[in-house]
Amino acid sequence: MSVVLVVSGYHADISGTLAAGARRAFEVAGGRPERLEQITAPGAFELPVIAAAAAQRADVDAVVAIGCVLTGETSHDRYISDAVAHGLMRVGLDSGKPVCFGVLTCATIEQARARAGGAKGNKGEEAMGAALRAVAAIRVLQGSSAHASPRGAGSMR
Repeated sequence: MSVVLVVSGYHADISGTLAAGARRAFEVAGGRPERLEQITAPGAFELPVIAAAAAQRADVDAVVAIGCVLTGETSHDRYISDAVAHGLMRVGLDSGKPVCFGVLTCATIEQARARAGGAKGNKGEEAMGAALRAVAAIRVLQGSSAHASPRGAGSMR
């Protein structure tokens, strides 16, 4: 299985921790490091277009988008979050490949830290797990002989 991890460079401390969790989840599931490619996006808004480019590649099974959007003094965060969520969903539907949402949308930096390896876990790990399970489920539906169990991340064949 081959996955592209698209990571927002904005709020890099949070995004970096989420990406590390996603890489860890990939390796724990049996993924080979050379089958996980990480690409940096300037910010969260650019995640969908870069995810689309990754999903167009025949050698990519899934894309995991990682980022962090914090509430500010204006409603800017809502427009960004909405655009990113809809854009990533559109990429998945158009490509037929899982494009998983590992983008935190928090009110404060403290909330983001809690979800990036703190008390609330690591949402990057969760997004990678969802991607691996989604690929496995699609392979089952398509009758692929090289598929993983849809119940867990399964084997990374």
